[in-house]
Amino acid sequence: MSEHAVSPCIARICILRSFALLAATCVMLHALQGCASTPDEGYAAASPFPTKYRTVALPIFRNASYMRGFELDLADALVKQVEQSTPYKVQSEATADTVLRGTITSIDMVELSKDPSTGLANEMMVRMRVNYEWVDLRSGERIVAKDAVESCALFVPSYPAREGLELGRFAAVEQLARELVAAMQSKW
Repeated sequence: MSEHAVSPCIARICILRSFALLAATCVMLHALQGCASTPDEGYAAASPFPTKYRTVALPIFRNASYMRGFELDLADALVKQVEQSTPYKVQSEATADTVLRGTITSIDMVELSKDPSTGLANEMMVRMRVNYEWVDLRSGERIVAKDAVESCALFVPSYPAREGLELGRFAAVEQLARELVAAMQSKW
C-alpha cells in the first residue's frame, strides 16, 4: 500500500459521515420550510408573543365576589406566569408598556357528588369567572379583552382525601393565570 492510499475502513467512515451530514442538512431544510416568519402566519421559530412590548403591569384584579383573597392569589400567580412564560418583565403601571387588568366577577363552589349516607360533599369544584383586558399604555389601544373567562378546579373534601378548599383555590387560580398569559400570545 502506498503512503497516500486510504484504507477501505476509513473510506467507509468518511462516506457515512458525509451521508449523515447531507441527511441532517436535508432534515433541517425540510423542517424550516414549514415555518412562517411570524406566528401570525403559522408555525414560526419566533416568539409567539408580540415583540413590540417589553413590560407589563399587573395590578391586583378587582374582586366582585363574596370570597376574599382570590385576587391576591391570582396577582401572585400572574406575576410568576408572566415571568416564566413570556419575554415581558413585570413593572409598575407608571413605567410599563402595557397593563393587564380585570375583575373577578364570580367564584362559586359547585357540589359534584354527595355521600349518600352522610349527605356531605364527596367532590367539589371551585369555579372562577373573570373579565379582563390587556391594554397598550402608550396608545390606549386594547390588545386583548375578554369577558366571562372561566377556570374550574376539583377538590375532594371528604374522607379519606380531606383536601381543603385551599387546594381547589390554588388549582383554579393557577389555571386561570396560565389561560390569561396564553391569551397574550399573538393572534393565530
